[in-house]
Amino acid sequence: MRIAKSVRVTGLVQGVFFRAWTREKADALGVSGWVRNCPDGSLEAHLEGNEPAVEQLVILLRRGPPSAQVKEVAAEEAEAGNADRFEIRH
Repeated sequence: MRIAKSVRVTGLVQGVFFRAWTREKADALGVSGWVRNCPDGSLEAHLEGNEPAVEQLVILLRRGPPSAQVKEVAAEEAEAGNADRFEIRH
């Protein structure tokens, strides 16, 4: 079943290649959507795909790349936008 989630990640998540790492993991899992840095220092992502893949990516976001220090990950159901790839937004 295809689902979508809106995710916000807080902590030391900017300037540590978090967006590129997220895109790499999303591509490997077959998840589409986007990721971007927010002005408040957090990271926001929209994830779409098969439920197990999206849930696995949320789990991975709780750890983040090696140089990140994730404080909190908030994920909630979202409306799918029929994204066909994963992109980094600026």
